[in-house]
Amino acid sequence: MIEIKNIEKYFADKKVLKDVSFTFEKGKTNLVIGQSGSGKTVLLKCLLGLHVPEGGVINFDAADIVGKSNKNLKYLRKQIGMVFQGGALFDSMNVEENVLFPLQMFSTMSKEEMLQRANFCLQRVNLENVNHLFPSEISGGMKKRVAIARAIVLNPRYLFCDEPNSGLDPYTAILIDNLLQEITHEYEMTTVINTHDMNSVMEIGEKVLFIREGKNVWEGTKSDIITSENQYLQDFVFSSELFKTIKRFHK
Repeated sequence: MIEIKNIEKYFADKKVLKDVSFTFEKGKTNLVIGQSGSGKTVLLKCLLGLHVPEGGVINFDAADIVGKSNKNLKYLRKQIGMVFQGGALFDSMNVEENVLFPLQMFSTMSKEEMLQRANFCLQRVNLENVNHLFPSEISGGMKKRVAIARAIVLNPRYLFCDEPNSGLDPYTAILIDNLLQEITHEYEMTTVINTHDMNSVMEIGEKVLFIREGKNVWEGTKSDIITSENQYLQDFVFSSELFKTIKRFHK
């Protein structure tokens, strides 16, 4: 579980996060939504320790990380998996080498144990017989699955995903959504996903935080979204004809 309380973040004289509080629950897919520039990415970087907020508390299972040194955060970062927006695979490494990279950096496993673990994670994301292919030789969806395999190879307690469906077709996006939710439940991770994809929200949004202009103006589940009377949320979610139709259907 990750609990944030009254987080505030400034850049020069601009206040980007304004008294944001929320609890990201263990074993659930926690989604952060909002328009571009709303503060989602800044919040994610605060959670990762890349930005230090000027105010508030960030508790990882009751341990506050705000203001901690990189040395003190090193142990925590070993427990974090990250899926970047573009996958962020190393182009000069093949699939197997990409997944092995965190193990080589942080584990004390033997080479044989590391290879077994990498293969297990690749199988878990439904990728087999691709170990020696390079990122340029696989599809966008496969790249995202390799990125997920790499993110979970150290068996993290926390998983962060930044726009994991960016650039994917709708069918592949659903596969990635379902995979992230399955892994979250299976390994009881605290998963935090930044997204603007409302299909993802309605598919796997077990707990949703909506940020507007740096403030958390609504929270709930994907089911709560349909019946919410929050005007800001309605304007954001039901801007497309598809979701307007869904809203009318549930009235």
